[in-house]
Amino acid sequence: MSSDDRRHMAHALALGRRGMGQCWPNPAVGCVLVRDGRVVGRGWTQPGGRPHAETEALRMAGEAARGATAYVTLEPCAHHGATPPCCEALAAAGIARVVAPFFDADSRVDGQGFDFLRKNGIEVTTGVGAEQARVDHAGFFFRVSTGRPWVTLKLAMTLDGRIATATGESRWITGPAARHAVHALRASHDAVMVGAGTARADDPQLTVRGFGDHRQPVRIVVSRLIDVPLMSHLARTATQVPVWLCHGSDARSELKTAWQGLGARLVPVPVTAGRVDPAALLQALGAEGLTRVFCEGGGQLAASLLLNDLVDELHVFSAGVMLGAEGHPAVGALGVDRLAEAPRFTLVDVLEEGGDVRHVWRRAQPV
Repeated sequence: MSSDDRRHMAHALALGRRGMGQCWPNPAVGCVLVRDGRVVGRGWTQPGGRPHAETEALRMAGEAARGATAYVTLEPCAHHGATPPCCEALAAAGIARVVAPFFDADSRVDGQGFDFLRKNGIEVTTGVGAEQARVDHAGFFFRVSTGRPWVTLKLAMTLDGRIATATGESRWITGPAARHAVHALRASHDAVMVGAGTARADDPQLTVRGFGDHRQPVRIVVSRLIDVPLMSHLARTATQVPVWLCHGSDARSELKTAWQGLGARLVPVPVTAGRVDPAALLQALGAEGLTRVFCEGGGQLAASLLLNDLVDELHVFSAGVMLGAEGHPAVGALGVDRLAEAPRFTLVDVLEEGGDVRHVWRRAQPV
């Protein structure tokens, strides 16, 4: 593995991340074409999943692609779908070498793309940029291997772990820089999810703002009884930006009809112990094609996901404020009696966001 291979793959990975939140259920892939040491083409998976990154890079390169090396952040697809396979497009363009991190776990590919390339005289190198690529494609791989999306939980809280005063005031605990970072996180996920309590208390928009013309994430409310006001912002804008209501079988039929009339999509989910079952919830979202879900609370939904070991990444924004025991906690009751039972995460990054601090954690043990 040469330093040039690592450098060009890092470039391709950075391009691929531009597609995060834009191309589900497809993976967010990046591609860079290099010929005689010069980048002649580059691309990433476009909104909606088409065109693919390889197609975009080949279109840019034109005839300059012949004899070039393609740096692709995932094995080129080998199946016929809305477009022909990317492995065939690379071969037809005269690509001499393909560099990729690893196989595509999708059963429709799973080595077939590499096999096709080799059979057509194209050199294939794997293992380059694999560590970062595993992080970037985690949502896609989770959906393929477990049926559920990658879950990122955001907590914005005081130094003593509170998200609101005793009277419910919460705007704003963190500053503008932290809130801008939250919008960036929304932009990199397929969907933003909250519980019914947060939807009622905050009347949130749950949209990406401050990033220009951006494909908006699906807005998900987990509400067993669909007890969310019909005059809320989500209700008024359901025809403009998708709203999915994940509910139990005991939700009132008139409420289901009313929300459907407003343009919302209803996703029925089994109920366990009086609450929407969190594991079944994520399986239902995975079945709809979602690969990355950004959960913004509230405390009960966060606790439910944590208690069932369904949080893959945590972004904890801490502000230099103290509210005391009477404030609302960031996470509901977990029923932890011993430290050995507590959910654990590994610190991967610490970022300053204006006057606030963001800690990024990932699950201590992979699924």
